[in-house]
Amino acid sequence: MSPSPVTVLGLGAMGKALATAFLTGGHPVTVWNRTPGKAGPLLALGATAAETAAGAVAANELIVACLLDHASVHETLDGAVAELAGRTLVNLTNGTPAQARELAAWAEEHGITYVDGGIMAVPPGIGTEQAFLLYSGARDAFEAHRPALERLGAAHFVGTDPGLAALYDIALLSGMYGMFSGVFHALALTSTEKVPADAFGPLLADWIGAMAGGIPHFARQVETGDYVNGVVSNAAMQAAAFGNLLRTAEDQGVSPELIAPLQPLMDRLVAEGNGSGDVTGVVELLKR
Repeated sequence: MSPSPVTVLGLGAMGKALATAFLTGGHPVTVWNRTPGKAGPLLALGATAAETAAGAVAANELIVACLLDHASVHETLDGAVAELAGRTLVNLTNGTPAQARELAAWAEEHGITYVDGGIMAVPPGIGTEQAFLLYSGARDAFEAHRPALERLGAAHFVGTDPGLAALYDIALLSGMYGMFSGVFHALALTSTEKVPADAFGPLLADWIGAMAGGIPHFARQVETGDYVNGVVSNAAMQAAAFGNLLRTAEDQGVSPELIAPLQPLMDRLVAEGNGSGDVTGVVELLKR
């Protein structure tokens, strides 16, 4: 069975990477971009450029959109609903769960099959073993187009609620930026004493890697609501020790603003009688 044809809307860095992965995988690809002139390298690989978004949509059954934002998706597709009817739209534009659900409702109203997606990779990683993408919405359409979508990276269907892929995406990015916040703070501290990057960087990477091993345990705690069993370092102890992180930052002339918000949450957890439990219990405070 020959690779199915695909239309790619949007040729920013990520859109180009998506189109390239489809092309190198043998898929006939039609591309469109709001600003002309970005399709050159893709044309050299065999892509066909459409003059209009409606023309690009009309060319194929599978439409993959990777545009600037939610508003640009509507700006691009509202005028092509007639061409989209009966086709599958896979929207890989970064957005929120609410935006995904709104687009799914809009698609249903116009007879469009909708799959939302989240890309967990940078453009150079698309099509490699490191990339994975999250999908939610119309399961049958996802399964039908899985062979094409797998060209981009490992394809994970996370549920029929169209907002779930975006929720997973934003949650994973939140974890990443939280990690970056701690890393940036750590590097700010060591830079005040000119600690060599080659000496500290590998230690930091190893430490974070070791601590990341606890994430599945934290997730189970949140799922069960049990923050007491198997605690090895309780919240009261951690809350008391955390002050040293803030005092050291002050002593070294480093702003604590990236890590300071955790202290009042831990203090509240202890004040409410949960000091003997795990510090993961702050999740319950966040959910309030």
